[in-house]
Amino acid sequence: MQTTFTPTQLRDPATARSNQILRACVHCGFCTATCPTYQVLGDELDSPRGRIYLIKDMLENERVPDATTVKHIDRCLSCLACMTTCPSGVHYMHLVDHARAYINANYKRPLSDRALRWVLARVLPYPGRFRLALLGAKIARPFARFMPDPRLRAMLRMAPDVIPPVSRNDDPQTFAVAEPRMRVALMTGCAQRALNTDINDATIRLLTRLGAEVVIADGQGCCGALTHHMGKEDESHASAARNIRAWTALGDLDAIIVNTSGCGTTVKDYGHMFRNDALAEDAARVSALARDVSEVLLDLLPADSPHLDLNVAKGAIAGTDAARLPAQSTAAGTGLRVAYHAACSLQHGQQIKAAPKTLLKRAGFTVLEPADSHLCCGSAGTYNLMQPEIAGQLKQRKVATLSALQPDIVAAGNIGCMMQIGTAAGAPIVHTVELLDWATGGPQPPALLRDPATPVVPKLR
Repeated sequence: MQTTFTPTQLRDPATARSNQILRACVHCGFCTATCPTYQVLGDELDSPRGRIYLIKDMLENERVPDATTVKHIDRCLSCLACMTTCPSGVHYMHLVDHARAYINANYKRPLSDRALRWVLARVLPYPGRFRLALLGAKIARPFARFMPDPRLRAMLRMAPDVIPPVSRNDDPQTFAVAEPRMRVALMTGCAQRALNTDINDATIRLLTRLGAEVVIADGQGCCGALTHHMGKEDESHASAARNIRAWTALGDLDAIIVNTSGCGTTVKDYGHMFRNDALAEDAARVSALARDVSEVLLDLLPADSPHLDLNVAKGAIAGTDAARLPAQSTAAGTGLRVAYHAACSLQHGQQIKAAPKTLLKRAGFTVLEPADSHLCCGSAGTYNLMQPEIAGQLKQRKVATLSALQPDIVAAGNIGCMMQIGTAAGAPIVHTVELLDWATGGPQPPALLRDPATPVVPKLR
């Protein structure tokens, strides 16, 4: 694609990067075939190619964004399926990130939009505040139908029936092992700490059981993705900088483990985000160390691992509730049928496709893949709150393809996806790491219990 940025414009690093990306695009349109919003809406401007033209025009002319441009860019999920499909290597993620920051700096949104974004940015990244908001939403949920704004109704519906107690395992500390095979930091996240404490607990149990010393860094918090995708660059970079400093202070690490793939995509991009900052060297080091939990488990849990108790998954699952799992699933030698939902941030953002499925198969589960597994479920960070109608259509599609498999369990690697499809999937949904923890001697995932009462958070040390 030909561009006409001036030398003065190209002195800005963000514009120079966008220019590189735009010039890589050859207008082929392959991206439209895998774009979820184009599949649902059928509008060229709601495809990556259409958005690229809008962004190019906006940036080249340095114009104040108009409502139409903002609408179509806001409708982008940042699922990054287009990057997987693109034969020319167009780095759409960096381009749309720049566009969002430009819009945030140059466009005055309607008051209701500004208010919603302000609330989300000041609640979701803070587990304590988010817990209070979830409690309020749970109380107000019976009155959701009276809410005039569909986005407010979506926020009320998001509240889970059970808000788990705070897990003290998320506090700064070290989970030591007798003979450490590696030393890792675990990113405990923000929203996940309020919505589902079982995931971090299972991750810590599994990693320490396999010989990894796990450190919870003092001062870490939200990865910055939630505000980054809103174009709030100052806020997102402040969150990222806190994490970089917290993990750098830990000294030598073999990896920084992330078990929420949406966060992992952002943390792995810290090197780019801070490339012109005083933290550039530390940010690049953090990005290099960042790994999804499934990547590390491939090394710690090989196929012939003595730690892997296949009987837990295949036959010796007497504790499984027959009301939630079919009787045939508990027959000796039979693996539970696990439908694997591939989070976009994992399969497209980080290009990790095989690792989770390989691990589940090693653990004795029968792994099923839904049709159109490359398409987004509609969660996408705060997308299901800000674009509830489109997110709802994508959710229906995803739930239909998962339900068609008639699985015993649905597994996913991202809390956002789990919240989006969990209530309608027709089978209990758990994080992949919870199943691997169970298969190697850990407790049965609470989501598989008949009566999912408020869970008791286990003490790990």
